[in-house]
Amino acid sequence: MKTSTLLRIALLPLALAFAGAGQAQTMSSAEYAAAKKQIKADYKAAKAQCDKLKGNAEDVCEAEAKGKEKVAEAELQHRREATPANARKVAEAKAEADYKVAKERCDDSSGEQKDACVKEAKAAEASAKAQAKAMQ
Repeated sequence: MKTSTLLRIALLPLALAFAGAGQAQTMSSAEYAAAKKQIKADYKAAKAQCDKLKGNAEDVCEAEAKGKEKVAEAELQHRREATPANARKVAEAKAEADYKVAKERCDDSSGEQKDACVKEAKAAEASAKAQAKAMQ
């Protein structure tokens, strides 16, 4: 929980920057490049925080950091070119990121409990992806 909170705090400025992602906006190449660079820097900072952890907590942290990077990149692309296809890609990136984090968290369990956890994570991902596909 502590890691998740730290990541949210660290990535809050990025989230605020993309809060208006649903609005049609134009971006210059320089703005796009700067935003892309910021996403990479935020990912590196989040990953550095993960390096302080051990075991599965580190794996979960890294999955969260990578997922947030992928979502931020998809949101940036949608912000640059607000199309239904890009909106769908944002939703899919979120579904995949959530799945990978949930799957890593399942590694804390074993046996049938782990199997059920993974199955639940896959079902949630499938549902989210189906909703994303329905956005067309």
